[in-house]
Amino acid sequence: METLNDFMMVFRFEPDFDYQPTQEEQNVQQQKWGAWIGGIAAQAKLVSTNQLGFEGKQLRAGQSATDDLYISDNKIVGGNMIVRAGSIDEATELAKGCPILDMGGIVEVRNIIPMNV
Repeated sequence: METLNDFMMVFRFEPDFDYQPTQEEQNVQQQKWGAWIGGIAAQAKLVSTNQLGFEGKQLRAGQSATDDLYISDNKIVGGNMIVRAGSIDEATELAKGCPILDMGGIVEVRNIIPMNV
């Protein structure tokens, strides 16, 4: 029996706050995401997934907080997904169908190390 592990996909993209997609464009994107996530769920490999909003705070050492999102290389984290797969290569294969790639985004696939507390 194959040992399965959990892997997190982190979705990054370059936001364009000046562009507001039409309702039709939003519907097309929702359908693409739904089909991709549904395909992973149908394989019993989906653990969880979350889309992140555009409101956020950053807390730094010294307890100072700012009202903004962390942007690196002009990209923000837009969401994540946890999948169960036999290897990081298998999880990466699942990520290849991610709609964020069609938008010029990035999917980072990372292994998850459980914390024993």
